Order: sequence, then structure tokens, then C-alpha cells
Amino acid sequence: MNTNSPKETTKLINEIKGIISLSRENAIRKVDSERTMMYWKIGQRIFEEEQAGKDRADYGKYIIKLLAEKLQPEFGNGFSIRQLERYRQFYRVFPIASAVRTQLNWTQYKLLLSIENEDKRTFYIAESVKNNWSSRQMERQINSHLFERLLMSNDKESVLAIAHKEQKPKEGKEIIKDPMILEFLGLKQESSYYEQELESAIISHLQDFLLELGNGFSFVARQKRIHIEGDDFFIDLVFYNRILKCFVIIEIKTEKLTHLHLGQLQMYVNYFDRVEKFEDENKTIGILLCADKNDAVVKFSLPENSENIIASKYQLYLPTEKQLLSELENELNSFMKKLL
Repeated sequence: MNTNSPKETTKLINEIKGIISLSRENAIRKVDSERTMMYWKIGQRIFEEEQAGKDRADYGKYIIKLLAEKLQPEFGNGFSIRQLERYRQFYRVFPIASAVRTQLNWTQYKLLLSIENEDKRTFYIAESVKNNWSSRQMERQINSHLFERLLMSNDKESVLAIAHKEQKPKEGKEIIKDPMILEFLGLKQESSYYEQELESAIISHLQDFLLELGNGFSFVARQKRIHIEGDDFFIDLVFYNRILKCFVIIEIKTEKLTHLHLGQLQMYVNYFDRVEKFEDENKTIGILLCADKNDAVVKFSLPENSENIIASKYQLYLPTEKQLLSELENELNSFMKKLL
């Protein structure tokens, strides 16, 4: 009788485990897809019934209360007054059945229903589908106000076009956020940190950091050593962006930005452009990730119309929408002054 070797047996077991896991995942997705469409259809029927009785005051509240009394004892808390109101809202926000994306689950739709602005909502739908975000990742991006942060340096039309794959980003500013939100590092905002500590925390949470960086980034090196005529220098972090087709260098400064920091980063960018990059690749982008910055210092430290050096503040906490809208308003006022 032929017997398989331990190596072959292990391979067989792993393959069968893979089949089981994939089948379970597909089953869960199918169940969630059916559940999502069930909620949509319930919301549709409630809305249609409301419209039929629109001549009666508070008929909508009455019908939802009646349905909850009849359905909740039999089918559970998923049919409470609050949940039935949510299903109605689901239909009203997404009235076309074919527009309900099967790539999104019900938890993600609940997050989207909390967004009133339609442009903002379509942005998160497009980005979630494109990047295959989990519910947790979508929630994090909404809570960190990704849409508003991209608007700090881009117009709404280009942000939406890139999200919908209608155009590709051409410059670093189109995908690099300012500020960068690093709440996932678990560090206290009021504490002082060495650059090495912040760098180590980023490496320990690399997957979350890549999510914050955005589309197309892959990790290349930490403390990349470069040798220039007998002198050694070490670049904090090196990434590559396959959309922009260029290296992206990140230097971390846990203090306020100075012109010397920008000069150091410019040297690293020049080195990569002249030594590391291939002819068919685009120019290297340098990001100075700093605790604070003076935009005027950045402006006068760099050549006019510089696109390859970007200074971005980091925050160790999630900002409020009010804070970001205030910053966005300041950016707009600054831009208008330049035009006058």
C-alpha cells in the first residue's frame, strides 16, 4: 500500500483547509448579500406604504410601530422601530436596486447612511470597492475624514474622478494627505517622542500605515543606507507607489519643520533620482512627516512650483470634522488671497 510522505500529507491538509476557509467566506458573503437586499426590499415596501397613506398625518410612524410590534417578537431585534426606520432610510438613500453594491456588506451600508453629503458618500463607496476595504477599514477612513483631508490640497472633481478610476493621480499631492492621522499607533499626543520611537511604531503597524498612505503603496526599506563619497546617511522609510511609478521617501521629524530638514530630504530625493530610479520611472517624492510646520517656511525653502517635496503634519488622534473644515476654510482663504 502506498503511503504519502509527511510533506505531502501536510500539503494535502493545508489545501483542504484552504478550500474550507474559502467556502466559508463565500457563504458568509452570500448570506450578508441576501440580508442586505432583504433590508432594502423591506425599506422599499415601508416607503411605498407611507406614500400610499401620505394624506394621513404621522402614517409613517404608525406603520413602522405596527410592523415592529408584529415582527420583533417573532424575528428578533433586527425588526425594532429603530432598525425598520434604518431600512426605510436605506431605500431612500439608495432607491435603485442595481446601485446596491454586492461588494459592500450591511455594516458598511450602515456607516454610509450616516453620511448626508452625496459626493462624500459616493467617494467612500468607490474607494471601498476599489480597495476592498473591510468594515473596520471603512469606519476608520470615515472617522479620520479622509475625504476632507484630500480636499485640503485638491479640488472635489479630481478627488471623485480618482476614486472612480476616471483619472489617475499624476502628482504626490493628489494622494498624500496633510495632515496624516496616526491614531492607530496608540501614542499619546501630549507626550514627547524620539524619531526612532515613532518610526518603530509605524513599522509595528505597517498595514494600518499603508492604509493611511493610500492607493498603490508598498513598503521597500527602513533606515535605507546610502553612501555618498565616504559619508553614510540613513533614510527613515522608503516606499514605492505603483500608480505614480516612483519611489516615495519619508523622513520623520518629531519637532517643528525647519529649512534644514527640507534640505536634507531634498538631498535624499536627488540621490534616489540619480542613482536608484530607472529611466522609465517618475521622479522620487519626498514626504517630511513632522509634528508641526510653517507653510511659509516650506514655500520659501523649496523651488517655485515644487511638486516632489511635500511637508505633512502628523496627528496622533482622530480630528473632528469641525477642525478639518476650519483648516479647509483657511486653505481656501489663503488661495483666494493669492488670486487677488
